[in-house]
Amino acid sequence: MVRSVANLTRRDGEEFLELASRVTIGTQVNPFALSDANQALSALRAGKIQGTAVLVIG
Repeated sequence: MVRSVANLTRRDGEEFLELASRVTIGTQVNPFALSDANQALSALRAGKIQGTAVLVIG
């Protein structure tokens, strides 16, 4: 079960979105073939993934 609680106001959200529009956001994606899912999990457990591991299907 996943739960999320945020104690933010509408103004907090507006200020955050305004700030987010002014900063550069970089992403790092590490693709793995679906057949390599166990390898991806091992890399995650070992802390060898920076960013996000993505399973590529097809």
